[in-house]
Amino acid sequence: MQIASAVTDNKATLSLNGRFDFHSHRDFRAAYEKALDTSGVREIEINFGAVDYLDSSALGMLLLLREKAEALGKQVVLAGLKGTVKQVLDIANFGKLFTVKP
Repeated sequence: MQIASAVTDNKATLSLNGRFDFHSHRDFRAAYEKALDTSGVREIEINFGAVDYLDSSALGMLLLLREKAEALGKQVVLAGLKGTVKQVLDIANFGKLFTVKP
C-alpha cells in the first residue's frame, strides 16, 4: 500500500492506495504518528478512495489510531469509502465509531 500525506490548516489527510492489510502496519503507523505529532492538527482524515481491499488487521489499526487520536484531543475521519471497503466498514459498524465523509 502507498500512503500520501498532506497537512492543510488543522487537518492531516492520509490518502491510501492499494491493499490495506497486515503488511501495511509499519507504513500506516509511521504516517499517522507523524500526523498525530504535528502541532495544530485537530483532524486526521483517512482517504480510502484508492483502497481496493482491507482485512481485519486494518480494522484494528484504525481502532488503535482512533484511541491514540482521542487521547490527544484529535478526531479521525474516514472518507472516500466505496465498494467492498465500504461494506466491510459498514458491517463492522465503524460509522458509529468514526465520522464518515462521502
